[in-house]
Amino acid sequence: MTGKQFTLGTSVAGWLALLLGVVLFHGVGSGAAFAKEPFHVMTYNIRYLNSHDRLDLWSMRRSKVIETIASADVAGLQEVTVTQLHEIQEGTPEWTWYGVGRDDGKEGGEFAPIGYRHDRFEAMGHGTLWLSETPSEVGSKGWDAALPRTMTWMVLRRKSDRAEFLVINSHFDHRGAKAREESGRLVAEEVDQRAENLPVIVMGDFNADSESAPLEALQAGKRVPLLDARDMVVGKPTGPTGTWNGFKAIQPDRRIDHVLVSDRVAVQEYKTLDPRTESGRFASDHLPIVIRVDLK
Repeated sequence: MTGKQFTLGTSVAGWLALLLGVVLFHGVGSGAAFAKEPFHVMTYNIRYLNSHDRLDLWSMRRSKVIETIASADVAGLQEVTVTQLHEIQEGTPEWTWYGVGRDDGKEGGEFAPIGYRHDRFEAMGHGTLWLSETPSEVGSKGWDAALPRTMTWMVLRRKSDRAEFLVINSHFDHRGAKAREESGRLVAEEVDQRAENLPVIVMGDFNADSESAPLEALQAGKRVPLLDARDMVVGKPTGPTGTWNGFKAIQPDRRIDHVLVSDRVAVQEYKTLDPRTESGRFASDHLPIVIRVDLK
C-alpha cells in the first residue's frame, strides 16, 4: 500500500513537473522568440533623378542611398524612377523589390516600391492602387492632385515563424490639400479591407505633418486604427525631429514622412537618420525613418 502510494505520488509529481516544464519552456521560448525576431522597417524619399540638382545629382548620392536602404530589412521608397530602381536592385542583390510607375502601371513616372530581404521574408501578395476616385484605373489622378499618385501594398511572411503582416507604402500629392486628405481616407479603408487579422505597417511621404487632416484620415480606420510609430515606441525617438532638408538644412519639427502601425506591431525603436555623402552633403532632400519592430 505504501509502495503503491509512493509510486502514485511520484507519478503525479513527475507529471506536474513535466507540465510545469512544458509551460515554462513555451513561456520562455515565446519570449525569446519575440526578442529575437525584430526587424527594421524604413521609409525613404530618395529624390527623383533630376539633372538640375547640380551638387546633389543622383550619381553623387546613389551609393549612400543604397547603403542606407541596405541597413534595413523592409523598405518603402518614394520618388523612384525606373533607372534608380534598377540601380537599387543591382546594389541590393539580397533584396526583392516590387513597384510600378504611376503614369502607366509599368515603367512610366515615379515608383513607390516596397523591398524586403528575401532570406527573412517572402511575399504572399502585392499590388498597386491609384490614389483617386477610381483606384483601379491605371494612371488616374484624384481630386485636386497635381499628379497621379499610388499606394503599393504587400503581404509579407516572416520565414522563421510564418507570421504575416501587411505593408503599405505611398506618396501623397504635394499640392492638392483635398487629395492628401482623401488619399489618407482611401489608405485607411484599404487597411480595413485587407488587414483582416494581420499586423499593419503604413509608411510614406505624406506631405503633411502629424497634426493634419491627411494624418487624421489615415488614423480614422474603423476596423484597424493606425497609430503613429513615433508615439508608440518604447523609450524615446532619436535623431532629428524633422524629415525635410531641401538639400540645405534640416527643418526642425517638419516631419512630413511617417510610419504608422496597428496595435499588433510592437515598436521597439524609432530613429530619424541623417545619411550624408562622402562630400558631406545630404543623401536626399528627405531624411529616412527607420523603426525596429516585432509582431504581436
